[in-house]
Amino acid sequence: MTDLKHIISKLVILHPDQIIDISPFKSVEDGEDYEVWSIKTKSQKYVLKKAKNYEIEVYSSFLDGISAPRFIESVNVDGDNYFITEFFDGADLCSCDRQSLKKALDALIYLQNKFWNNNSLFNAGYSFEKSLERRIERGKFLNDSRLESAYSDYLSLYKSLPKTLCHDDLLPFNVLVNDRGAMLIDWEFAGILPYPTSLARLLAHTEEKDGALFFMRDDDKAFAIDYYYENLLSDKGIPREEYDSAISLFLFYEYCEWIMLGNKYEDADMELYAKYLAKASDHLSKISLNSGYKTENK
Repeated sequence: MTDLKHIISKLVILHPDQIIDISPFKSVEDGEDYEVWSIKTKSQKYVLKKAKNYEIEVYSSFLDGISAPRFIESVNVDGDNYFITEFFDGADLCSCDRQSLKKALDALIYLQNKFWNNNSLFNAGYSFEKSLERRIERGKFLNDSRLESAYSDYLSLYKSLPKTLCHDDLLPFNVLVNDRGAMLIDWEFAGILPYPTSLARLLAHTEEKDGALFFMRDDDKAFAIDYYYENLLSDKGIPREEYDSAISLFLFYEYCEWIMLGNKYEDADMELYAKYLAKASDHLSKISLNSGYKTENK
């Protein structure tokens, strides 16, 4: 069990006698407690988090308190790293509206414009090479020739696209929005990666369906794809047709996640396996007819 008092005693910014309340954040998916806490003092609120994967390196290499919470302090306690950031009071994007979506896109575009083709930080955080290894591994468990062919095209494109800072798990609950703007949180996997990575993750798992875990209207999804191009890519020499082909393949990659999990663990009866197998197949059928990317007779 995490000894919060022991951790807090090691942090300069937090004085135990000033703390009024400590509350754990809960997972949107299952309601369980995270190892992330809201800490309220007599003068301010903070977030304390047990660092995972590349998080502290990402904060120190990339993030400046704009579009992501301001990093304050880290400490190692009994072999585990913890860190403090500012508290951003906002709602997530799990039930998305156009205004909130635009703020989230602006936050992403700010960061990606800042680090566009930044080769000096190529190996910082979750590097391209590390990300490619995991993507190659996903492709080994699709068990369908048509999916495998499209996935091979995705991997080829992944290796060739311009790169920038990408949050590789930008699901809607990792975006917080209020009337001032948006913050992207939980930077456990992030680095200089192909530019569509974050946008595809943000959009792929949303549905225009009552009760959806991630609700987003189809016209808002189309808006996001257009807005991102017009406000980031249009002045970087990337033709719209090339972008449309890229985002289509990156969305397809996202759909393959649950196909891989079902096949790898021999659990094809899971609900999400069937759902995403249908989603991926339907997506390939549509893009083979409607975009610059062709899955057959290229």
